Amino acid sequence: MTTITDPVIDQWYKDVENNLLFKVVALEESDETIEVQYHNGDIGEYDNDSWYNSTFDFIEDPEDWNAPFGGLEPDDLGYASSDTRRTDMDDMPLKDYQD
Repeated sequence: MTTITDPVIDQWYKDVENNLLFKVVALEESDETIEVQYHNGDIGEYDNDSWYNSTFDFIEDPEDWNAPFGGLEPDDLGYASSDTRRTDMDDMPLKDYQD
């Protein structure tokens, strides 16, 4: 079995042959490589030939998807509280929503 799916940024995959979980973090068009981060935090890279000749399959995000980040707390991410949603959206003019 070879991979028939194109790599998608932020999609999780399983290397069926080697039992590795990883997420695509970047697609480099300049040198046609796919950068990945493995579930253990290591960074890797595949060229297009390696990608399509491997045994990768889509998977759901692992429950402990943040394991590579060493169990970060919300404070570690720079958030003051767990509720960071804006509550004053009704006061914002429509033009401010547009790019």
